[in-house]
Amino acid sequence: MSDENLAVGIIMGSRSDWPTLKATADVLDKLHVPYETKVVSAHRTPNRLYEYASTARERGLKVIIAGAGGAAHLPGMAASMTELPVLGVPVESKALKGLDSLLSIAQMPAGVPVGTLAIGKAGATNAGLLAAGILALGDERLAARLAAWRAEQTAGVHEAVEDNA
Repeated sequence: MSDENLAVGIIMGSRSDWPTLKATADVLDKLHVPYETKVVSAHRTPNRLYEYASTARERGLKVIIAGAGGAAHLPGMAASMTELPVLGVPVESKALKGLDSLLSIAQMPAGVPVGTLAIGKAGATNAGLLAAGILALGDERLAARLAAWRAEQTAGVHEAVEDNA
């Protein structure tokens, strides 16, 4: 989903991060939250990152979700270049299963906050929900859609272990 009423930017360090961050997009699609997706590497495309983050607010974004693996500098670097809330999604890495990504995102210095989510698809899903929750503070229709999503999730949890119990 993408249009002139963008609310959320989903950025990732490389195309290989998309299978994780697609969970973010799926949640935003279900909640009808407009977003854009971009590959913006902190290490390989620093000028693209600067342009993206420093112009995010004027382009209408309200939240940035940044997924990165390994050294995971993207969320923190983006946060240093914008006043918008930045949510960091640690992407699972081969070497350390995403622990390196998690620690790189979580250990931001005081004054440059990044909301850090869980490693992998669970974190990506929750980043979408958290972004929607932030936006819902000023959007009653989105708040209602988010409440309905949560109610549906709750209704899907069965009390009994077996269907016939």
